[in-house]
Amino acid sequence: MNHEELINRVFSADELHDCRGKQVLVALSGGADSVALLRLLLEAGISCHAAHCNFHLRGEESMRDERFVRNLCLQLDVPLAVKDFDVAAWQQEHRGSVEMACRELRYAWFKQLCDQHGYDLIAVAHHADDQVETFFLNLMRGTGLRGLTGMKRLNQGIWRPMLGVTRNDITDYLATIGQDFVTDSTNAQNDYRRNRIRNTVLPLLEQHFPNARARILDTMHNLTDDQELLEYAAQDYIHDYQSIDITDLCNHPHAPTLLYHRIRHLGFNRDQCRQAVEAARQGHSGAHFTVGNHVLAVNRKTLNVKPLHHDHGVEIPIDVKEEKELYSPIHLTIQHGGEPFKPQMCDGRVRVAFNTRLLDCRRIVLRHWRQGDRFQPFGMKGTKLLSDLFNDLKLDYYDKQNAWLLEADGKIIWVIGHRSSAHFTVETDSHDYIILTIVTP
Repeated sequence: MNHEELINRVFSADELHDCRGKQVLVALSGGADSVALLRLLLEAGISCHAAHCNFHLRGEESMRDERFVRNLCLQLDVPLAVKDFDVAAWQQEHRGSVEMACRELRYAWFKQLCDQHGYDLIAVAHHADDQVETFFLNLMRGTGLRGLTGMKRLNQGIWRPMLGVTRNDITDYLATIGQDFVTDSTNAQNDYRRNRIRNTVLPLLEQHFPNARARILDTMHNLTDDQELLEYAAQDYIHDYQSIDITDLCNHPHAPTLLYHRIRHLGFNRDQCRQAVEAARQGHSGAHFTVGNHVLAVNRKTLNVKPLHHDHGVEIPIDVKEEKELYSPIHLTIQHGGEPFKPQMCDGRVRVAFNTRLLDCRRIVLRHWRQGDRFQPFGMKGTKLLSDLFNDLKLDYYDKQNAWLLEADGKIIWVIGHRSSAHFTVETDSHDYIILTIVTP
């Protein structure tokens, strides 16, 4: 395969046109794959900078790789960044494997370089053989359809232009241009799962099923088409994933799968989606599942996916001694008594009145609900759990979590927007009162 044929297999015409105006950071280990990637990018007229990670896992061999990369970049006039990493320290802190440590450290540094220097893409040298290995790695992990489609050519700024060429194509190209490279001696060892697949599983498979790699790649392309169609269908079926009609969803024979493919981009997994659908089918309102900054909540009629706020420990002091407006976190007005008080002046939900004894409280704060909170509603002698009040009000999980409370000296006196308490009641015709009102936009 000559240079032009290989470049045409690596880059599309549109991709070449687009990338020639960008700054590309090349992950350069010194091995055949990354050296070929750098040479191909330069030959295609793409502006490159290189980055080399020295993990110091192979003693003098690691230093040999670094020296080779430095010399290569000097010869090719390519700017180079080199960084030393302490893999053992990362493992001690995060308790991951050597493979995981190297991957996390490597990509974190690459993205840091992009932020610092404005690189547009991070080019890495994964190729077709790596795709086949990834297929088997994910298969053994019990992946779904998406995992079997392999690595994406472009994903979150990571560019893999050589996924369409094999290792043999790469070494043939390097031999043709007379370019040497270094070889990682651990590639021949089977200490890592990927190496075991590369050195043992795939050669045996090729022995019994000639051209197996090419057929697996064809299968991966087909699975990619199926995956894209499934995601399109899920999006078409569930237009608004933030509020999903339970009846419509649960009547579908593949409801958990549809739900998963509609919200997996937020981090939810298949098991959570299966449990959510099962809870919805059994009428278990209140079940919820959290991932990162989102919550999937089962309510009476809908499944809701909404951002999750993490400020439940926050208390915001407020001053009610003067007539004024408060704007954070909610818009309230504070008015002191004037005309004689009449019960019809307040509704106990968005407009509430308290006796001026409230002014004697030393600590008045706005906060969110906490487990175990109790509340004495107006007209009730005893207290009840605030969670029970929320259930009486038929609030969904998200509304419960985001309801604001007004607390005075440890007593909840107002579930804002819903119910006022029996504390600091105002007598009819009294002038000693304060009125708080929610101002709606």
